[in-house]
Amino acid sequence: MMRFPSVFLRALLVTVASALMGAPALAQSPLKIGFVAELSGPQAALGQDQYDGFMLYLEQHGGRLGNLPVQVLREDTQLRPEVAVQIVQRLIERDGVPIITGVTFSNVMMAIHKPVTERRVFLISSLAGPSPIAGAQCSPYQFITSFQLDVAAEAHAHYANEKGFKRIFLLAPNYQAGKDFLAGFRRVFKGEVVDEVYTAMNAPDFSAELTQVAAARPDAVFAFYPGALGINFVRQYSQMGLLKTTPLLSQGAVDGSTLPALGDAALGALNGAPWGPDLENAANRNFVQAFEEKYKRIPTLFAAQSYDAAQLLDSALRRVKGNVEDKEALRLALKAADFPSVRGNFRFGNNQFPIQDYFIQQVEKDARGRVTLRTVATPLKNHADSYAARCPMK
Repeated sequence: MMRFPSVFLRALLVTVASALMGAPALAQSPLKIGFVAELSGPQAALGQDQYDGFMLYLEQHGGRLGNLPVQVLREDTQLRPEVAVQIVQRLIERDGVPIITGVTFSNVMMAIHKPVTERRVFLISSLAGPSPIAGAQCSPYQFITSFQLDVAAEAHAHYANEKGFKRIFLLAPNYQAGKDFLAGFRRVFKGEVVDEVYTAMNAPDFSAELTQVAAARPDAVFAFYPGALGINFVRQYSQMGLLKTTPLLSQGAVDGSTLPALGDAALGALNGAPWGPDLENAANRNFVQAFEEKYKRIPTLFAAQSYDAAQLLDSALRRVKGNVEDKEALRLALKAADFPSVRGNFRFGNNQFPIQDYFIQQVEKDARGRVTLRTVATPLKNHADSYAARCPMK
């Protein structure tokens, strides 16, 4: 048997070691995160704001969360639940994502919630928060950085009670979120609900419904209309002169995504939310400044909630040192919510929906003449949603 001379062997080992030491370290594989939202059609502004808020935080941190490089797989669900189900199945089965975030509309959330969470993939919603998953259908793999939909409506109802409104007219589109918002308002309002009208999901014209409002002569109107629906609704409400005679308590209709299109037509209308651009805390001031510098517009609630979703993931991934395979450790790290929320007060309840403050905001002009939201009341503080008791998680 041939043997290498010891001198030759030592030289060979030194050469190999030198080559290994001099070679660049293998690049760390990126953590894949699925981002699913409405990114086309009349509701695209909502999903785009979610995406912009998430990506702003990621950009500020060098494209990393929890010190891991991140690859965001961006998908448009087209407001079609069946398309959304196909997308999340592909993200999980083909792309192997351990985390999905975004999620704009409740009907999409209800379609994808089970297919995602049953696969033990974490679902971090920064907008959709329907009542079923806050209650009996809650999952340890869901975390909601927005709010359970009823609660913003409850804030409006508390405000209506404080203002002495006795008769309220309710309107919303006929789907899960619309039903949740009106249910939340009814639960708290002490006066009379004059009428409760559900309109078609994509109704462009509200003249018939607003004629009913005018004839009923309520003390105020509470309406939930998101995105393009809200723009049409408020414009027609204003054109009929109702905004001057009948206070409009609205959800989704006069938020940051609709105000650029509405302009002066929305002045005086009221909005309910767990966040506003004028909240006085350091995290929010920094977020608003950075968002305006990058995107040249005032951030919306949807952007703020998605920015917080990125902060939540960053904090949790740091706690588990990037180990997404340890599902229980990652769940507990997410549950800790150890990050400076742009909302100020923020923690998770047993159903992994937020416990937080809720504000009433009025549409006004700021010092630069821009139409924006100014906080006028805080009817709910450190508030948990009413469905948490139905969730079996501790």
